[in-house]
Amino acid sequence: MQRVARIMRAYWKTIGALLALGALAGMGWSALQPKVYTADASGYVATVSSDGSTGAALAGDQLALSKVKSFVDMGYWRSVAESARQELGIDDSPESLVQRIRVSNPVDTVNVRVDATGPTPESARDLAEAWIRGMTAQVDDLESGGTGHGAVRLIAGDSARLPTAPSSPNVKVDAAIGLVSGGVLGVVFALVRRTFDRRVRTVQDITDSVDASVIGILPVDKELASGRAVFSFTDIRDGRGSFAHKEAIRELRTNLQYVDVDHPPRVIVVTSPLPGDGKSTTAANLAVSIAATGQSVILIDADLRRPVMGGVFGFSNDVGLSDVLASRAQIDQVAHQVDEHGRLFVVAAGRTPPNPSEMVGSQRMQNLARKLAEDMVVIVDSPPTLAVADAAVIASWADGAVVVVTAGRTTDDMLTRAIDNIAKTRGRLLGIVLNRVPLRGPDSSYYGARYGGYDGYGEPDDTKGASARRSARRAARGSERRTDSEGAGPRRRSLAVRDEPETVSTGEFLRGLG
Repeated sequence: MQRVARIMRAYWKTIGALLALGALAGMGWSALQPKVYTADASGYVATVSSDGSTGAALAGDQLALSKVKSFVDMGYWRSVAESARQELGIDDSPESLVQRIRVSNPVDTVNVRVDATGPTPESARDLAEAWIRGMTAQVDDLESGGTGHGAVRLIAGDSARLPTAPSSPNVKVDAAIGLVSGGVLGVVFALVRRTFDRRVRTVQDITDSVDASVIGILPVDKELASGRAVFSFTDIRDGRGSFAHKEAIRELRTNLQYVDVDHPPRVIVVTSPLPGDGKSTTAANLAVSIAATGQSVILIDADLRRPVMGGVFGFSNDVGLSDVLASRAQIDQVAHQVDEHGRLFVVAAGRTPPNPSEMVGSQRMQNLARKLAEDMVVIVDSPPTLAVADAAVIASWADGAVVVVTAGRTTDDMLTRAIDNIAKTRGRLLGIVLNRVPLRGPDSSYYGARYGGYDGYGEPDDTKGASARRSARRAARGSERRTDSEGAGPRRRSLAVRDEPETVSTGEFLRGLG
């Protein structure tokens, strides 16, 4: 039931639109139908008694009850229709007149009721009265044999009343039928659509598709809507990025530490099934988050085909990993320090080689990563697994892979194929990160309960709070020379020119690799 309710919430706009459309369709259909008025006339069956005794009266009642059923059937005779037609002087055929008539006998009575329809109130009333008179004449002829003295008679009652409103169409009923039909169609559409919708939206969708753990759930962040961004995880004055997204990155960082407490992963490759899933942004913010804890981190852009890390952190991609692997540069010459404390370094991809897969899978690449991992956590940003084989190749020698998927975009078969590609190279899957989960709506059950309506440490996301955050963002963006404590800032230096004393040990380590 919870799944059905979630589906209904996901498609509530469609269901609501179909409800409104159904109601409008019912009202429109009703407006196009001709108006029909209904009038009724009645008569009762009586017997002629030879004396006034009680026994004769009872016998007469029984006779009337037995005859009234036959008189109801007689009401549909052609002769009755001809009689009404002649009396009214109309050109309608007897068959068409019969279609406008309904003759009935109320239960446990000797009454005969005639309901007649017509395009106007007067035509309906006149037809009902003419019909009951035609039945009266027909009964007299049959019961008396033409003598006019039958034992049973049909006596016409009061004149039919003039109807004040049409009986058809009924706008309210038609609108209600349209409303219900639209609602049913909307529900069926939602259930069928979601049944055949293979996109992963929740943790349950992922665990139902693959045998893997979800180690991170990243909410939608408006700062990332227009492109990649790196947030600060120590400077609370930095207004960039939502609290929910930063907290989710911290949780991802913690979960990675608990994947294997005895042998925590030191070389982590971050990939995704397809481009645009947010793997590079996730890798960058994960590296910044780990560095905020005091650990040394190096982020390597191993996407030698479409490098982005240089642009994310504000330096060129022309010199980097490929130059180190080709022995054209040393690691300390291409690694850029991007924080003030010397804990976070970024290595760009460098020039695109003719053989990217062979280069990232080379023994030199493995030795470089292993040597770096002795003193630092190594985060490797790799290409998408379904596009090229690079990620699977890197995963074969890395400590583990993290696969980033997009809620509402990645399908279950894409996810399965991505994980299979990693498994084929005997790579280890650390877990899956579900990215761009909405904070509100049917697929926001995780964040709706945890962060719904809040964008800070217990601070409601109200107008005042939003204004304060906007001011903080303007201040952060307006500071031309300020550098975040470990985030990407406008002041970046190569390791070769830095002089902070707290970075000496890391710098010596990198220079030793050269």
